[in-house]
Order: sequence, then C-alpha cells, then structure tokens
Amino acid sequence: MNTVANAGRIALVLAMAATLSACASSGNPRDPLEGYNRAMFTFNDKVDEVALKPVATAYRNVLPSFVQTGVGNFFGNLSDVWSAANNLLQGKGEAGLQDIVRVSMNSTFGIFGLIDIASQAGVPKHNEDFGQTLGWYGVNPGPYVVLPLLGPSTMRDTVALPLDVVGDPWRYKDPSKVRNIGTATRIIDKRAAYLDATNLMEAAALDRYQFVRDGYLQARESKVFDGDTSRGDDKAPKNDSGAIDDDSSLKAAPVAATMAPAAGLVTSGSNTVAAEARTQ
Repeated sequence: MNTVANAGRIALVLAMAATLSACASSGNPRDPLEGYNRAMFTFNDKVDEVALKPVATAYRNVLPSFVQTGVGNFFGNLSDVWSAANNLLQGKGEAGLQDIVRVSMNSTFGIFGLIDIASQAGVPKHNEDFGQTLGWYGVNPGPYVVLPLLGPSTMRDTVALPLDVVGDPWRYKDPSKVRNIGTATRIIDKRAAYLDATNLMEAAALDRYQFVRDGYLQARESKVFDGDTSRGDDKAPKNDSGAIDDDSSLKAAPVAATMAPAAGLVTSGSNTVAAEARTQ
C-alpha cells in the first residue's frame, strides 16, 4: 500500500506543479507543463545515457538471443494477466478470454511463459492497463507529463499507475531479492529491445522532446480505442480525441508514433522506452 500512497502523492505534486508552471507553458494545450517536462526529460535522458543504455547494450551483446527472447516472453506472459483484467473491465469479453487462454497455455506448455506458445497457436496478444480502461470510458487524459525515471505519461495515466503496479503479478514474488533482480532484468531487457529504434530516433529528431511527446500522445490515444479512431470521435468532448488540437507541433505525430515506443511498461531512466510496463 506504500506504493499506492507514494503514487498518489506524486499525482498531487504534479497537479500543484501544473498550477505553478502555467506561466512556463509554450501554449500547447496538451502540454501546459512543458517547462517542467523538458527539464525532467533531460534528467531522464542523462540517467539513460549514463546507466541504463550502456547496461542494455552489454546485455544485448553478451546474452544469447534465445535467452533474451525467453526473458521477454516470461514477463510478457505476466503482463497478460493484467491485460485480461482490463479487457474484462472494458467489456471486451473475447479479448479478455484470449488473454486468459494465453496465460494458461504459456504458463504450462510454454514452461512458465518462457516460450510464447499462444502466439504460435494464433492467439493474439493485447496490451491493456488501467489508464486505457479509464480512457475507454471517456476519462480525459489531462495534461502531458514526464515522470521522474518513468518517462512520458498523462495525468490520467499517472493517477491510474498505482493500480497498474498493484495489478502486476511480479510485485508479489518472494523473496524480495529475487523480485528485485527480476525487476531490474525486466527493465534492462526492455531497454535492449529498443536500442535500434532509439538510436534512429536520436539521429532523426531535431527536437527529441517534441518528437517523443507527440508520438506518445498519438500512440496512447490509438491504444485506448484499439485503433478505432471513430470511437474516439464519437466521444470527442471528453476523451483523448477531444484533447487533440490543430497545433502545428502535432503534424509530426504520425511519424513520431511509428518510431517512439508506445505508452505503457514501467522502465527506468529512458524517455524513449517509458511506460513500457504499462502497455506490455
């Protein structure tokens, strides 16, 4: 419960910061905290440059590819549990059942999830979290915000984060030493998976902050409505689609969305793989 309380305090601090930083806004209605966000983006990038990226590079270069695949499959199987819960909460019974089937197949025939048997059998994988569930029911995303170490988010998803943490089965793994080692491995494995994409983005983007922000917001909106933008249009007054404006800074969003990682799993120290724990 301490995790939930701490996340709640973070959300409160961010809300206060939104008020205090209004004068620092660039005028983008989706990013009223841009002054704070850019500073935090720079901080996260520095942490990634000094610590996370070098470790992830070594991890990818040293470990055999089948080991890396097994690590990704194992934690992906755990994430399917929370995806199932959120699909069911959203009333998507078929998708929720598919997630349950995936967990059952991969946890047994797939040797505790190390082998993704379900995908080989044609059972689709979904990436759902509680922030998407709130968005599905029309909760506005609110301002864009860059969280310390966790990277891109929105106010809605920040408020939902405590439940995403509670819903992660790995959180209950004992002993704590094994849990902590697994969490670190999970973060490094995910960062390693995005090394090529982030290197390309660093070379291509003139303003990496804007590039990541616009790509993140568009990808997140698409995830909330499972790519069905017409559903977002129907609920435009109160959800993600309604928050999109015609600001010229969003014109690069379609390209950014294809290169910037989608919102979702909790990683640490990288703006470009941020939230990956939330959509995996």
